[in-house]
Amino acid sequence: MKARLQTSLGQQLVMTPQLRQAIKLLQMSSAELELEIAEAVETNPLLDWAENAEPALEVAPSDDERPPTPTDTHSDGEHQASASEDWAPGEGDWSSGNSGGSFDDDDNGSAAERVADTDSLVDHLLWQLHLSHLSTRDRSIGAALIDAFEDDGYLREPLSAIAETLLPAIHANDAEILTVLHQIQRFDPIGVGARTLGECLRLQLDVLCPDTPGLALARRIADGPLERLPRSGVAGLAHELREPVAEVEVAVQLLRTLDPRPGTQIGELAHDSYVVPDCVVWRQNGVWRAALASHAGPKVVIHRGYEQMIRRCGEADAGYLRAHLQEARWLLKGLEARGETLLRVMRSLLQQQAAFLEFGEQALRPLTLREVAAELGLHESTISRAIARKYVRTPRGTLALRSFFASGIDTDSGGEASSTAIQAMIRRLIDDENPRKPLSDAKLADLLKTSGIPVARRTVAKYREAMNISASHERVRIA
Repeated sequence: MKARLQTSLGQQLVMTPQLRQAIKLLQMSSAELELEIAEAVETNPLLDWAENAEPALEVAPSDDERPPTPTDTHSDGEHQASASEDWAPGEGDWSSGNSGGSFDDDDNGSAAERVADTDSLVDHLLWQLHLSHLSTRDRSIGAALIDAFEDDGYLREPLSAIAETLLPAIHANDAEILTVLHQIQRFDPIGVGARTLGECLRLQLDVLCPDTPGLALARRIADGPLERLPRSGVAGLAHELREPVAEVEVAVQLLRTLDPRPGTQIGELAHDSYVVPDCVVWRQNGVWRAALASHAGPKVVIHRGYEQMIRRCGEADAGYLRAHLQEARWLLKGLEARGETLLRVMRSLLQQQAAFLEFGEQALRPLTLREVAAELGLHESTISRAIARKYVRTPRGTLALRSFFASGIDTDSGGEASSTAIQAMIRRLIDDENPRKPLSDAKLADLLKTSGIPVARRTVAKYREAMNISASHERVRIA
């Protein structure tokens, strides 16, 4: 055995501080980004707000096509504009008198501050996550899970998709992610993070006192025949479970006291609440255009005074200032990269989903993260982070970027129809039905097949329930 030196060539991904910061900034919402920048300016003497420096030093991405921002951006998305007319910035509810290009500030603070002050479901869960005794790794997994929760508190994305959003920083398998999910399911509100209605109700039952009347039987119903309750009724359920009708009635009444959509308890946006759009899209001469909202990149700069002081002060002070100067430069580059990535993704979505903006949900084509990632030469996890809790102002109102994505179903014509478009068709059919003789799920499936979209009755039922539309036998009673 002899000691000898060898050289080898290999590739390894190193998560540099710059890369970590860029990933962190990319997945932040507009309100979170503003708070992050404010904290950085407070703690780093080499950073300053742009209004205190020369205009040429602003680092917010510029765009010749950038429109002025709206004075009020409501989250309900009800604002409509005619799809047949060209719509350009400065029309409608856009403020033409706000030459500064920012939201109006009143005594209640800016729109971004109102968002930050709103205790949303995500904020509420993240607050609990940071107070938990989980490891740093598990907290990162938990944050990715919470980001995937729907507004009603359910987790409808597969665990494999959560694992992809964690890459390349964390490689986690389904079992590890599931363990963290079980921890989050203990957070307030109880039932959040459930993947099915039965799991949601079971989580709420598990925190009740053991001597609660009907508890054991309610658990059995939640774990099994819950979905058959509307069809079978209490008597049919009692026969299936071989339990007395009176006891089943007590258990069913207990289940009815639970919340099937626990996420709406916290952070459900009212009509007078605000979200701050990260992008703005408009149509000019028949072409859809996109730009970052004026506030999307907080205008921060390198402090010229402290930068020049580095050459004049002692070695110790110069080292301190150089370290902060490097951090400031990383932050500015991260902000610029965030804006560029967000704008590239938005322009890709415009190209893919122009018909959606023109004609609404029925024209939404199937689109996945993988397709956009392949087009832009980025990883799927990067696209997922770029659209997380991001909003865009459109002629149809303020929309979440996630709403531009949808799974697809093959049609008889050889094309694909998105799940969102199919849901819109189902809703239209139900809106036009005879209230005295509502359409059953089987009938809705037949009507869709007639239109060239072959879907099973179970699929129709799943979409109908996702839209919170009652079954046909319940709708006839409402009519």
